[in-house]
Amino acid sequence: MDFKMEYLSFFVIVTDGDDSGSSKRYKHYQTLDEDDYEDSEIKKFLDGEFKRIVKRKVERNPNSENAPTKIGRFMVEPGYELGSNQNYNLFQRLRDAEHKERFIGIADELVHIYMDTSAVRGGAFIIARAKLNTYFDEPFLFLLKCDFEPNIARIADERSLISHVEMAISARSIKSIQYPHMPEEGMLEHWELKIHQASHARYFEDFLKYVSYEKPLPEVMGEQVLGMVQQYMEDKWQDAPESTERREEENAIEVWASSEKRDIQEYWTHEQVAAASAALVEQKPDLSFSFKLDSVTMKGLLADFGTAFHFAKHNGRYVVVIEGDSFQFDKGMSPVELLQPPDLTDILDVIGTHRREREEMPPPQTELEASLNRAQSDDTHGNDSSSNDDVPW
Repeated sequence: MDFKMEYLSFFVIVTDGDDSGSSKRYKHYQTLDEDDYEDSEIKKFLDGEFKRIVKRKVERNPNSENAPTKIGRFMVEPGYELGSNQNYNLFQRLRDAEHKERFIGIADELVHIYMDTSAVRGGAFIIARAKLNTYFDEPFLFLLKCDFEPNIARIADERSLISHVEMAISARSIKSIQYPHMPEEGMLEHWELKIHQASHARYFEDFLKYVSYEKPLPEVMGEQVLGMVQQYMEDKWQDAPESTERREEENAIEVWASSEKRDIQEYWTHEQVAAASAALVEQKPDLSFSFKLDSVTMKGLLADFGTAFHFAKHNGRYVVVIEGDSFQFDKGMSPVELLQPPDLTDILDVIGTHRREREEMPPPQTELEASLNRAQSDDTHGNDSSSNDDVPW
């Protein structure tokens, strides 16, 4: 990727004492233009980072809330345009700055906003404007926060051997914002930005107060499933909308939906579940699915429901049947790998019998009960021995 740097402002944030930000300040060190940047040492440090930022993949709806890379979208009231968003306006002024002094002033304003964020840590804050000549004539903005690396030393001289480096910045945990977002090469989305922060701390995204972030995939899919359930309830109870049974079922659904660990509900037929699953899979073919049956955990794809794995009940027990062409076992050899599998019909009668056997078995003795039983047995054995003392041998 051929980047042409237009301006790069370098700020240093200093926090006294711990990283709580109780005493914090920042200083503008230097702003480089194209010629200054080409001759600078920081070019070697950042050129590769800019390429990584642009190429870094991001899911519109990540698989978890703590995904390191997210898409942010400028928030506006219904009926209003992008120009009504304060964060967008600040970014746009940076992109349109006609000269270096103007760029420095707006960059200073942005760093000042960042300093009001809670839990600000010391480090370097870099604001850069660059063009990606391969595709566009309009510039990108890059906001980078590089934390200070503690306990860094370098070889000094023969007497002291090493000296401490006061302000070494780390490239391993650079936080970054790229605007605009480039969903595909040659395509720009001016409503969106891309943010990356490897840590779970969210302060780097929180300082842009008028940017929202896409919901994680499980939350999106959960909302769609709830929509399907609500439609099912409307259809089921359309002739008795105020019945007690409907209210009870709605309450049960509400409790189920709000629980983190949920049991199977047994409301829908296999065909209803298959249709609902197909609607979700159509949006995301690789949608993951996992569950736990007693102590056994399974992870797979929702698209495989009804084809590669099946749910059933037999002899009062839940059964999961997984079908496939071959097994693969990981490390830790076990005798199970030597099994010659019987036909499925041969084990149907066995399902559920082990639970009944366990229920019929007497409960295990505690250590105290076992000790008392052994003592009683010893006493009985002693009495029997004493009764035979007069028996001649």
